[in-house]
Amino acid sequence: MVTARKPRGPGRRGGETGVRCRRSCLLRAGPAAAMMIHGFQSSHRDFSFGPWKLTATKTHIMKSADVEKTEGEHSKEVIKPYDWTFTTDYKGTLLGEALKLKVVPTTDHIDTEKLKAREQIKFFEEVLLFEDELHDHGVSSLSVKIRVMPSSFFLLLRFFLRIDGVLIRMNDTRLYHEADKTYMLREYTSRESRIANLMHVPPSLFTEPNEMSQYLPIKETVCEKLIFPERIDQNPSDSQANAPVE
Repeated sequence: MVTARKPRGPGRRGGETGVRCRRSCLLRAGPAAAMMIHGFQSSHRDFSFGPWKLTATKTHIMKSADVEKTEGEHSKEVIKPYDWTFTTDYKGTLLGEALKLKVVPTTDHIDTEKLKAREQIKFFEEVLLFEDELHDHGVSSLSVKIRVMPSSFFLLLRFFLRIDGVLIRMNDTRLYHEADKTYMLREYTSRESRIANLMHVPPSLFTEPNEMSQYLPIKETVCEKLIFPERIDQNPSDSQANAPVE
């Protein structure tokens, strides 16, 4: 989820997972990622990028008792019909206290050529939010990657589904922000194809999401600008770059 808020002290470590980015905004994993929270953290990395503070946390799978404490009654809900593929089109949830992001449709797209440019990567992290082998019938997974360059940062939230002999589906949410802009671009793309229509693709690529993307027809695309509030209270300490903590 993406949360607009005034900067505070350090976030609650026991209740957050995935990748957080704060510029008065907070990027966190959604409800599906709650299953990755545990009572202690196995790794924790911080990085500052101008007024942004990024934190990547990896933890163990949450125990059932901890899930009940964190999601309450929601964790006991049974949704019917049950989607055994765990497909999600989650793009992020916008929340706010005094400050809120404004979301507007746009025809602007993320400049992929800029992302291909050879630029120093100052921070990188990948977090697997969930993965299931679908009773040995394929794989369903949700992961998030973030990389920070001197002039921008880029985040990819990817749901990947492969049902052996049936279909391949990929839902991507991309967030891109250039340091001199007052907004982020968010692009959501849903791709899908039946396996029967992929006979021209080497089967060895079926397990490689990055390779399969080019072969899957686009079913839906949504492009938006997440515009920052005009007034942003900044913490001077956030502007100092910190080396990643291994």
